[in-house]
Amino acid sequence: MRKLAAVVVILASLGTLGGSSAGSAGEPRRYLAVMNDDGGLAQVPLAGTTFAVSYRNSIYQTLAEERYEVLGDGSFRLVEIAADQLAVLEEYYAVPGTPVPADDQDRRNYVVPPNPDRPAVFQTLSIAATDLGQRTLHVPGEPPLELWELVGNDNPYVVLNIKETQ
Repeated sequence: MRKLAAVVVILASLGTLGGSSAGSAGEPRRYLAVMNDDGGLAQVPLAGTTFAVSYRNSIYQTLAEERYEVLGDGSFRLVEIAADQLAVLEEYYAVPGTPVPADDQDRRNYVVPPNPDRPAVFQTLSIAATDLGQRTLHVPGEPPLELWELVGNDNPYVVLNIKETQ
């Protein structure tokens, strides 16, 4: 069932990429590639410069989210952490700043910037996409992609990175 879901996601993403390339000829298009040891699982177009990965925190059993900004060189930086419970931000992440209530339109209840003394910049991000954590990729303008549905329990790890196509 998971392999079928992966095929559907890949085909749907390829169709979306094909539709989004109707702009200027030769203009590069960025997308988030979701891969594992078996190869590519999905491609999600990046119309903007942000994306997020949400998950169920295993200690607090509540939803949290890490939000990223895509940089000009194709790397991405953690710019905000969000959660439904303050304890996730204050205790689990131990951020030095004070979390604030999120905007009414936000998926989570509280937000806070990451620790500025420890910038988190990635070329690739390897994450465990388990049923317990229910990691989900959020890209503005695209439907949420449940990463844990793309992989099996025997190898739940996926890698995210930014790719470009012409």
